[in-house]
Amino acid sequence: MLAISLEMSLEPWQAINDGVMGGISTGRMIETTHGLSFQGVVSLENNGGFASVRRTIELDLSRTSKLRVRLQGDGRTYQARFRQDSSFDSIAWRAEFDTTGDWQTVELDFTDFAPVFRGRKVPQAGPLVAGKIRQFGFLIGDKEAGPFRLKIKSIEFL
Repeated sequence: MLAISLEMSLEPWQAINDGVMGGISTGRMIETTHGLSFQGVVSLENNGGFASVRRTIELDLSRTSKLRVRLQGDGRTYQARFRQDSSFDSIAWRAEFDTTGDWQTVELDFTDFAPVFRGRKVPQAGPLVAGKIRQFGFLIGDKEAGPFRLKIKSIEFL
């Protein structure tokens, strides 16, 4: 089985939070002893409610069909998100996953990802195409205010 690992370095990650729409949520990626941690505080004030991080991917994923992440969450629901272009504001393909509070391995088939634009479904965008993936990230937008933390030990494409 072909497995492509994503480099676990802080440098390529960019935070995009609801401040782009007037919200006041905070979120960022930090380095820790176990790898990386996506953490911050979600606020529902000012029509906010999400925090996200993303990074560009310059890997050929055309022979892969699945995402596998080793992580420890906080019991909240997160999204893994892909983009098939390098744009800041474009269609994203998302799949949700629940966290348990313990270390867990989350596997998501690329067919589990649905196209959305600013939270609205865009079925005419079609399925996620592995060979076109240009960005990857995480988003929390579960309509719950408060702190969040998603520890990430590894990210692989299978």
